[in-house]
Amino acid sequence: MKDLGAEHLAGREGVQLLGLLNLYLEQEERFQPREKGLSLIEATPENDNTLCPGLRNAKVEDLRSLANFFGSCTETFVLAVNILDRFLALMKVKPKHLSCIGVCSFLLAARIVEEDCNIPSTHDVIRISQCKCTASDIKRMEKIISEKLHYELEATTALNFLHLYHTIILCHTSERKEILSLDKLEAQLKACNCRLVFSKAKPSVLALCLLNLEVETLKSVELLEILLLVKKHSKINDTEFFYWRELVSKCLAEYSSPECCKPDLKKLVWIVSRRTAQNLHNSYYSVPELPTIPEGGCFDESERDGAGQL
Repeated sequence: MKDLGAEHLAGREGVQLLGLLNLYLEQEERFQPREKGLSLIEATPENDNTLCPGLRNAKVEDLRSLANFFGSCTETFVLAVNILDRFLALMKVKPKHLSCIGVCSFLLAARIVEEDCNIPSTHDVIRISQCKCTASDIKRMEKIISEKLHYELEATTALNFLHLYHTIILCHTSERKEILSLDKLEAQLKACNCRLVFSKAKPSVLALCLLNLEVETLKSVELLEILLLVKKHSKINDTEFFYWRELVSKCLAEYSSPECCKPDLKKLVWIVSRRTAQNLHNSYYSVPELPTIPEGGCFDESERDGAGQL
């Protein structure tokens, strides 16, 4: 099979696309959550005092709802999940601090991605999320998260690969450009983000699996051949690819089932006026309910290297 090279793309744009793809491939591992930490969360049974997969997944669902409420873009949500998971995989977090960490992850992502006029205020996010913490709690937790992630918050995510792969396909194909819906692919990615297991997948692989499954439903030989070239250029081996494609396929099957609450089926109907929002559960943000957040102590080396606790 021919390699995917600049000669197979359209001139200068092709060179730029491949250069960006190579950059993303170099960076992706650096911004992935620690697999050891994710595995520990996965292995944790439901318990009031420990963080389990169900609590993490529920918090990501909350982030999705929060992003929808404030009209934030998909990139903000995906980055917020990345920040959240990288921090959870690094630190031993107690469930009572999870709401505060989730809100902070959303605010940090919004400040990176959104235009200034679209960044919600800390007080508004506290009120709408009902996270039971104060602005000072948020400020302190944001500092802890930023420090633990070495202020490297702007990450290369599966969404970056999804957009880039989509653009590369459109540069190659002679088929109608609207045949491959980016909105649908983004919705499917958000469904995967709501499950902890997909944070263990390489972003490049997760994005390629989503595109591959969608192209298969379109029964397009041309698009499939382009994807195979992308897969080869990205050095994604068959074992890894088919393993994650199977998991993605199962997730999307459940996501599209009648029993599943689809993330993007419709906009949230919980719309309140600013006046109402200002009075919404006022006690939740005027009275601190969280105890002082202790920081210190490390995981045992056999658990998570270089980790701390909250």
